[in-house]
Amino acid sequence: YREKAMNSFPEGNAIIFCEGAFSTTYGKTAHGLVRRSRRYRVLSVIDGTCAGSDAGVVLDNKPKGIPIVNSIHDAFDDAQNGSCPPTHFVIGLAPDGGRISKEIRKNIIEAILRGLNVDSGLHDFLSEDPEIVRLAEKEGVIIRDVRKTPTRNELHFFSGKIEDVTSLKVAVLGTDSAVGKRTTAWMLLDALEDHNLTAELIGTGQTAWMQGARYGILLDSLINDFVSGEIEHAVWSAWKDLRPDILLIEGQGSLMNPAYPGGHEILAAGRPDVIILQHAPGRVYYDGFQGYPIHPLKKQIQAVELLSDRPVVAVTVNHENLKIDDISNSCNIITEESNLPACDPLLHGLDKVVTVLKAYLNKRK
Repeated sequence: YREKAMNSFPEGNAIIFCEGAFSTTYGKTAHGLVRRSRRYRVLSVIDGTCAGSDAGVVLDNKPKGIPIVNSIHDAFDDAQNGSCPPTHFVIGLAPDGGRISKEIRKNIIEAILRGLNVDSGLHDFLSEDPEIVRLAEKEGVIIRDVRKTPTRNELHFFSGKIEDVTSLKVAVLGTDSAVGKRTTAWMLLDALEDHNLTAELIGTGQTAWMQGARYGILLDSLINDFVSGEIEHAVWSAWKDLRPDILLIEGQGSLMNPAYPGGHEILAAGRPDVIILQHAPGRVYYDGFQGYPIHPLKKQIQAVELLSDRPVVAVTVNHENLKIDDISNSCNIITEESNLPACDPLLHGLDKVVTVLKAYLNKRK
């Protein structure tokens, strides 16, 4: 996808569906939208297991004014009583395999009957469900399957034009899936802009699109032959249009994750100049796969650097399963063992990372 700056954001007012998952990694799309979204004004999140709470408090212990409610009925009524009537129903779930369950489908149908447009980032496409298509046409609403890729004749094959790009290319990769790569990338974008540097995020998944990333791809939906070319084209397009100081490339999965191996294509085709590695020191096993221990951070850094021939320059920390008093100590241990700056973006900010990237920019002058 490629969205120009003249696109009018926000597009509408969204109810986010995340039933049973907001307090888990399977709610990561909803998490991203609660934290930030240019595309929508987020009105509420549906998850009966957390109903009555503020979504920001559940996520980051910071109120966002986004209530978690029991049902679409409650979400709709709550929004109608406010000043922003709902316009969109957005699937905030990211389950294994991206399948649409009967429960999700039932709520989608109810949303359509209430006149809401539906955006889904799952692999089961609503536009291929005859009943849902008929209902959407009848109710005059729009269905968008975010993971539906362009036709093959619109896809790009790797050409080498990535070598034209003069912006500093920074890949934000991770040691696991659902570890916070995208959140860190967005926060780094803000931090760079706060330091008077221009930057653009290249999204690689459906959540980045929903958050309003203007350039990117749907990596896990693409035909393999075109993955490298689409990564290259997205990075090159952002550089050609904007010429920012820095291009941030969102990672997917991790190099050694057994179910979501990702990152090699970004290293091979995006050809980053430097890599930031997101890590959750409190995790023992790969996300969702007990019995598959996460490879040590040192080995993951070695693998990334071996494949890319470029340096990992900082480690950003996801503090899940860590006590608040242990987070800084974990960062210090990482720095002692790797000789790299380490910080928790949500707690410490990203000044350490910005300082490192500024040094690399200055070397290029």
